[in-house]
Amino acid sequence: MSVSRRAVLGAGAAAVPVLSSGIARGAPDSGLRTTDPGACISFTSGAFSLVGAPVVVSADDHPGVVRVAGDLRDDIERVTGVWPAATIARRAVLVGTIGRSPLIDGLVASGKLDVTGIRDRWETSLQTVVDHPLPGVDQAFVIAGSDPRGTIFGAYDVSYGIGVSPWYWWDDVPPVHRDEVWVLPGRHTQGTPAVKYRGFFVNDENPALGTWAPARFGPGKAPGHPGGFNADFYAKVFEVLLRLKGNYLWPAVWGRAFAEDDPENHRRAAEYGVVMGTSHEAPMMRGIEEWNRHAAGGTDPYGGTGEWSYLRNAEAIRAYWRAGIQRMADEGFEGVVTLGMRGNGDTGLPDGDGIELMREIIAAQRQIIEEVTGRPAAETPQVWTLYKEVQRYWDRGLRAPDDVTVVLTDDNWGNIRKHPSPQEPRAGGYGLYYHFDYVGAGRNYKWVDTANLRNVWDQLHQAHAYGNHGLWVANVGDLKGNELPTEFFLNYAWSPERWSFDRLGEWERRYARQNFGAAAAPEIAELLARYGQLQARRKPELLNRRITLADDGQVVYDDRQTPFYFGHGELERVTEEWRELGRRAARIARRLPAAAQDAWFELVGYEVAATANLYALREAEFTNLLYAREGRAATNDRAEAAEQGLLRDFALADRFNSQVAGGKWHGFQTQPHIDYGDVDRYGPNAPWQQPEKDNVALPDVLFPAVRRIEVPQAAGLGVSVDPDEEGAMTLPPFSPHQTRPQQYVEVFNRGRTPFDYRVETSAPWLTVDRPRGRVAQQVRVEVRVDWSRAPDGRAEGTLTVSGAGESVTVACVAEKPSARGLRGFVEAGGYAAIDAEHYDRSAGEWRRLAGIGRTGAGMTAWPVTGGWRDSPDSWPRLEYEVSLLSAGEVTVWAYLSPRNPTLPTGAGLRYALSFDDEEPQRVDITAGADDGLLNAVWARNTSDNVNRTATRHTLASGAHRLKFWSVDPTVVLQRLVLDTGGLTPTYLGPPESRRLWARLTGRTAAAPPPGRTRSPGSS
Repeated sequence: MSVSRRAVLGAGAAAVPVLSSGIARGAPDSGLRTTDPGACISFTSGAFSLVGAPVVVSADDHPGVVRVAGDLRDDIERVTGVWPAATIARRAVLVGTIGRSPLIDGLVASGKLDVTGIRDRWETSLQTVVDHPLPGVDQAFVIAGSDPRGTIFGAYDVSYGIGVSPWYWWDDVPPVHRDEVWVLPGRHTQGTPAVKYRGFFVNDENPALGTWAPARFGPGKAPGHPGGFNADFYAKVFEVLLRLKGNYLWPAVWGRAFAEDDPENHRRAAEYGVVMGTSHEAPMMRGIEEWNRHAAGGTDPYGGTGEWSYLRNAEAIRAYWRAGIQRMADEGFEGVVTLGMRGNGDTGLPDGDGIELMREIIAAQRQIIEEVTGRPAAETPQVWTLYKEVQRYWDRGLRAPDDVTVVLTDDNWGNIRKHPSPQEPRAGGYGLYYHFDYVGAGRNYKWVDTANLRNVWDQLHQAHAYGNHGLWVANVGDLKGNELPTEFFLNYAWSPERWSFDRLGEWERRYARQNFGAAAAPEIAELLARYGQLQARRKPELLNRRITLADDGQVVYDDRQTPFYFGHGELERVTEEWRELGRRAARIARRLPAAAQDAWFELVGYEVAATANLYALREAEFTNLLYAREGRAATNDRAEAAEQGLLRDFALADRFNSQVAGGKWHGFQTQPHIDYGDVDRYGPNAPWQQPEKDNVALPDVLFPAVRRIEVPQAAGLGVSVDPDEEGAMTLPPFSPHQTRPQQYVEVFNRGRTPFDYRVETSAPWLTVDRPRGRVAQQVRVEVRVDWSRAPDGRAEGTLTVSGAGESVTVACVAEKPSARGLRGFVEAGGYAAIDAEHYDRSAGEWRRLAGIGRTGAGMTAWPVTGGWRDSPDSWPRLEYEVSLLSAGEVTVWAYLSPRNPTLPTGAGLRYALSFDDEEPQRVDITAGADDGLLNAVWARNTSDNVNRTATRHTLASGAHRLKFWSVDPTVVLQRLVLDTGGLTPTYLGPPESRRLWARLTGRTAAAPPPGRTRSPGSS
């Protein structure tokens, strides 16, 4: 048999029929092996050698299949250095779609190829070696798909297996050279995807992607709109989407119109086999920018008033919608139609939120679909996305027709708002819209990846467990910069059962191995996990905002203050954790080969180094402002350090833009992330919006600005007391059970002339590590208690610091309680802190989610579909032994992941807490928060990435049993902090208290092994 070069290299674009919309599920037959991506490939031996084998495809197949055969050929050459032959030979790779490819159908008809378990499924592929498949062909490696995308995914799976990263182009990842590449024997498949439509939303793309893409690929082709993205750009997006086994795209919308910016855009999507959609604010296959460009000055192209109002301009808007559906029919691309209507500019509908109006809108849209297509509306895939205020329609009882997929959403910060009710199954099923990037209330986050994979897993697992499998789409911002969460999102959507929680480390190692090789993969995977947890503490854009509650309960923002506190050494500690992560990343980078350096910087190195630098910058900046208030000689040095940090930030961005990959990414790293909140510079939107003027991003400056002071020549004594930021001269109480950082005083100079200092103590049990010395700028003196000499009970003492002709007295208190009867976590300094995983007893089933918390693990009742529980006897429970040193009121702060009330109980999201045998106090953690209106209470929870609520109890001194109850499923407990009157403010909470567990082990420790838990699987 002969095959033309045209058949091998590509047949060009033809009319593309709509791809199959049916999805089949069920176990494959016994001879079909479901494997991980790329698992059919070996580099040592196998049944078929890929080196030099021609890649053959029928010209009659789908254009996307013809095209992917060329990609596979390119990938084989990238790995082996050998270009696959252009004509069929005695050994060949055959690529084709069942029912579309004469090559594949001939093999099936002749009995050479068994497609049992593949045929009639959705996007499913078969990879197998066939002997003597055709006359003159001794052996073939066959990649067959149940439909065109199944074939495409099968081919890209081979590319993945031979070592070509899905990000090879987007992140300049070089594959490892291989002299041998083999296909293993057997019938291989990656199975059928669990979620039917899986994709992402390119969004919030200015300035980064919006600057880079037109410069790289040329301007948009719509007159007057050069910033549009053209088909050559989208070809790169489509390719990486398909390599990740995604099939669905919402195109960019910030001043961009997919259909107008390049008339080839929709045709290119069809050629690649990508399903197009439009975002939640853009119904009927028309981007909102298509309306904005042509409706102005009281007119629109449809004879209307130009208003985006169904009440006042319905006829014109219906005509506009009709044109969108007609275009889809005429151009033959596959699409999922968005229904409903929102206000222009991602707002609520200007016509109000009446249910009857929305019902009328959806009915009109479906009538248009039927009239244009000539088929029942149910035969055209449709979605109704319950984003922000739209969910209110659902909550008030409005339902879209049963065939419509109802897309549920998160709250823009990675916390799902609603799960499907088991009592409301739908023929169209449910979907999920999720965010790795966001612009809006609270504050934008769009600079670098800030997703904690453990948190992402928890939310996606919940969606899967509650039966949400229709359509998943993630807002990925610029895409580049969010590679890791995007890949995980699509991997999980394909096979949730494969990626249980205890396999996340394996997934990270696989990601690292694919992009950087096997040798460094374990260390890189650990780095990525740590990075995700540290980033999830707080978005980098929010590092100059402290959020507090006023006495009246109102949320107060301070955009000139660090969220971290000087107390407990918190600001120093979190900054050092980032510095250490930066050092680890630098060590890894030094060991990677030169060819991997660009990919490393793009995928890992930049985000780690730049964030570590930002933390150091913020520490210097806010320390400078504190020192300026105190008049320290070191003030100006800290100002200089902050300014140098800003220059390092610019230098890292410049390296990304100018040096990496020979300047390929010039203009990309332009996202401001430091000057948020600078109202004087860029106006009233500054508290949430990126620094910009006239919709153009501004380069960062330091905000708040650092201060410089005049430092006199003469020496001057100053003393600062840990941890107070207000100048009080009293150290935090000392305790033999304390776990807080060691107390200290800082002796500082207010002038430029060094001086000698001396520290004297009033009691023999009070000691300092540096009782005398010389101060140029400042000296930190740690203060300790010699507990062998301290009296029992409470003792008071003082430090006297002398120097430069002055002296300052500092008060000290030591609390040495009797050890009799103490057990569990012991109060010290007026508080006790407990990490959730360190429980003593449990009732019901719980899962430990390692790394999901801001400082450690979280605990959640299992399964997440456990249902509402109406009696304390049925509530899962964790118990903790605690010892209090005095009687009185105790406030217990529960630190929970900031979840929303996802279940249709109407009761919020609740836990309960009690001591000993008292009645549990129930708490709804969502009280006061509105995840639709995005009010200040909600913004506080999401910005701080924790929900802190309190219960109050009156207790006697001594040992108690604290009980935490999960009233509703999906509650995730991170920490419990008991305040007996001495708790000082921190962002993360104080370090975990000392735990006495001698009753069990005969030893005492502050950090015991975790409670007995099991890692969660899938439910």
